[in-house]
Amino acid sequence: MARSIKKGPFIEKSLYQKVLSSFGSEKRVVIKTYSRSSTIIPEMVSLTISVYNGKTFIPIYITEDLVGHKLGEFSPTRIFRGHAKSDKKGRK
Repeated sequence: MARSIKKGPFIEKSLYQKVLSSFGSEKRVVIKTYSRSSTIIPEMVSLTISVYNGKTFIPIYITEDLVGHKLGEFSPTRIFRGHAKSDKKGRK
């Protein structure tokens, strides 16, 4: 179910403050966050945000196409290595 329009998009306070502070400065600093549930807002465009996936921080360069999505969508937590091959499948 989608979030109410009245409430607005969720973004963690500390992350929002970091975005606003880096928005004014000319230095391009990578912002690290654990908040995978925060929504990408237009103020984040052209910033690099590193999102924690449980093991490492994965850097994400924010573009206009990503606005409205959650940060966690772009930092996968699981790695699919394929199904196990069985020896019995080809034998008769």
